[in-house]
Amino acid sequence: MAVYTDLSLEDADRLTRAHGLGPARAVEGVLAGSVNSNFFVEADRRVFARIYEEQGEDGVDYEWALLAHLEAAGLPVPRRIRGARPGELRVAGKPTALFEVLGGEEVCQARVTEARAEAVGRLLARCHAAAEGFPRRREGRFTRADVRRRLEADIAPLDRPELREAVTTLRETLDEVDRAWDPSLPGGVIHGDLFRDNLRWEGDAVVGVLDWESASDGLFVYDLAVTELAWCYGDRLEPGLLEAMGRGYASVRPLEPRERAFVRTARLAAAARFTVTRVTDYHLREGSQQVKKDWRRFYGRLLACQA
Repeated sequence: MAVYTDLSLEDADRLTRAHGLGPARAVEGVLAGSVNSNFFVEADRRVFARIYEEQGEDGVDYEWALLAHLEAAGLPVPRRIRGARPGELRVAGKPTALFEVLGGEEVCQARVTEARAEAVGRLLARCHAAAEGFPRRREGRFTRADVRRRLEADIAPLDRPELREAVTTLRETLDEVDRAWDPSLPGGVIHGDLFRDNLRWEGDAVVGVLDWESASDGLFVYDLAVTELAWCYGDRLEPGLLEAMGRGYASVRPLEPRERAFVRTARLAAAARFTVTRVTDYHLREGSQQVKKDWRRFYGRLLACQA
């Protein structure tokens, strides 16, 4: 979540009235994230407003259909406020959506217990199981080819001193991942970004799973690897958290033996992907209105996975 396109009170009022929420009284930008522009809007009740920065009407339609599918399966996903077709209501020419505000709280890394790690693994497996029946197919925004293109076209030519060592390591890692990649492993719709700021908690229970706009087809074990690196790393990879998350995942969907053999490759792919995109989306975007995420945190994960 971030703010790239401003939402004026006038535009917010147009959106809330179109959804039967009465006049908009206030708009508050949400600065975290890197993909879309997001806001809280006060009207008859407080709602969450999104301006889609990269997705057109088809992408918005996909996300809305997936959310409806997951909600029908009993997963705690954001509820869209009905009242418009995909792309019908736009701000600065970009599609918009309004969602109910989810309750619960975000937890910091210091509050990630084994019980919570197990709950995250169990939830992720439930998402994978539920999404298997979703009929639409979509390639991800961050394919291995796209990650390599970003590295070679957007990062390496800059020859920045602080990035030189990482560029070499990333090239070697992507080569290793490409040699080992197995597209025949079980897959389907994955979240791809299940970080701490995308879950809401009440105690040890997950009450909200956010940010499905980057969902796409992918390998389930890769999605698990992304989630492991997001939740099980403080200053180092925590074996107890990794084991708890794996236990929770396996309680719903046990990994096949060949998936277990692929875990290291999946973790390397995930660590390389997020190192590269945090360089391009944060480190090289000086002066943008967003919460910065240090690329070196994921580079540390990459080195830990190699070791």
